[in-house]
Amino acid sequence: MGTERRMTGTSGLGQRAALPPAQTRWLIIILGTLTAFGPMSIDMYLPSLPSMAADLDAPVGGVQMTLSSFFVGMGLGQLLFGPLSDRFGRRPMLLAGIVLYILTSALCALSTGIEMLIGLRLLQALGGSAAAVIARAMVRDFFAGDQAARVLSLIMLVMGAAPLIAPFIGGYVLVWFQWRAIFWVLAGFGLICFFLVLGALPESHPAERRSRHGLVGMLGVYGRILGHPGALGYLLANATAYGGMFAFFAGSPFVYIKIFQVAPEHYGYLFACNVIALIGNSLLNAKLVLRLGAHRLFVLGTALTAVGGLVLLFNAVTGFGGLPGIVVPLFIYIGALSLIGANALALALDRFPQAAGSVSALSGGLMFLFGALSAGAVSLFHDGSALAMAAVIAVTGLTTLALQFGLTRTKAQ
Repeated sequence: MGTERRMTGTSGLGQRAALPPAQTRWLIIILGTLTAFGPMSIDMYLPSLPSMAADLDAPVGGVQMTLSSFFVGMGLGQLLFGPLSDRFGRRPMLLAGIVLYILTSALCALSTGIEMLIGLRLLQALGGSAAAVIARAMVRDFFAGDQAARVLSLIMLVMGAAPLIAPFIGGYVLVWFQWRAIFWVLAGFGLICFFLVLGALPESHPAERRSRHGLVGMLGVYGRILGHPGALGYLLANATAYGGMFAFFAGSPFVYIKIFQVAPEHYGYLFACNVIALIGNSLLNAKLVLRLGAHRLFVLGTALTAVGGLVLLFNAVTGFGGLPGIVVPLFIYIGALSLIGANALALALDRFPQAAGSVSALSGGLMFLFGALSAGAVSLFHDGSALAMAAVIAVTGLTTLALQFGLTRTKAQ
């Protein structure tokens, strides 16, 4: 552990006086809103994918690639904006990312072809990724110890609420207007966040605490983290597990709306089932983790993803259960992600306590890059049935289980 202990991460404000309660509540609201860029940008437009394909005269696989390109942008952006904010400060990088997000959201609404939309979604994600990774870093800047853990828990509730409501908003915007209006709504969301940051969010990482290393040196920290087998195992298992969720994002609009004839405005109800599973298991994990330990719950989560994925694949091949035969195993798989995500990140952070910012950025980056691969595979093998989505989810579940067996250890490692 000598290498890890010598590494330095983003400095916290362990010596800063406690913030007044009113200021703390306001910070939680703003930072929680910033973490919603990803869920809002992904989930709000899922119900519009079939109509988007028809309007742009694009193949289903091409429209699904707008998701893959967004995932790539979110993954790469987090890896870049994390160290850049350590070097140049939080607010400048955050405001720059939000401006990029607003401009590209507006251009997405004006897209004339699927190729243009794929490229713009990549740039939109690069901008939105700044909010996701910098908001987490600012929690560490403003709060320390148990207070930081409490604030992160409250922010996670916002992240859980965003995917719960976003598909409903997107579905009804689609019914009342058209798919392009969804991107105008997202541009408006970005504009609100811009003014919140500009007017009410102070710089949390002043010049005297900023990294003096060049970007190459800061990125070199990632190599040392990935060279640790335990940390690598937890981060990869988390990334592959969430890859199944991104496959669900890419495939479920066509499976539910086209195959099972679910109305676009009702898609959000089926989507909400999975969000409820995520929130419920998050609460369960919080109650059990001190009693059972993070690693045991992580192992349970990996087993459930494998079981859920295999049952989903069987039902997709045989047609068993109809629509419930798809919804129920997805409920199991996606609910299990709450047992994997928080515990995998905590266990990886244990290996590099002085590089928490880099571990967090690497976790988010890998998750979205694997998500891009999973969504891309669903696009590539789409055949008008649920088979492509189910097969990719089954593979991600089995891969997660294999990584858990092959690379991770108990916390005694």
